[in-house]
Amino acid sequence: MEITFLLNGKTTEAYLQDGIALYEKRLSHYVRYRTEVLPELKNTKAMSPEQQKTAEGARILAAMAKADYCVLLDERGERRTSVQFADFLQKQMNRGVRSLLFVVGGPYGFSEDVYRQAQARLSLSDMTFSHQMIRLFFTEQLYRAFTILKGEPYHNA
Repeated sequence: MEITFLLNGKTTEAYLQDGIALYEKRLSHYVRYRTEVLPELKNTKAMSPEQQKTAEGARILAAMAKADYCVLLDERGERRTSVQFADFLQKQMNRGVRSLLFVVGGPYGFSEDVYRQAQARLSLSDMTFSHQMIRLFFTEQLYRAFTILKGEPYHNA
């Protein structure tokens, strides 16, 4: 299975970039993983939130392949423990999913077109975090999930 993490805009803070790079390197021992960064929209001050979601949605849909099993990281998504998330990944592997796509939307969320195309939604917390922080939290949780599946001590260390 290949996992792709699709993001809107670059991660700007060095400390987040360092943390993300650490977990991406660790992930490479378990799964084919890559991050794809969509360019940030220009002139967003002249756009309504709905226009921004529509424009970002078009970019997300263009980046999705038909074979992708798409999971939106969304505040209205299903909440899972780390063990439940690991079980979710295992189920996708058992089902023969070859391409798992996790997507972080823009500041206003996703367009309705993106919601319609996605197969699942996942919430990382009831709290709201910046899109920059979510990138680090998600890569750590993805790494944690694989250590759980392999029975390694990271999860309880």
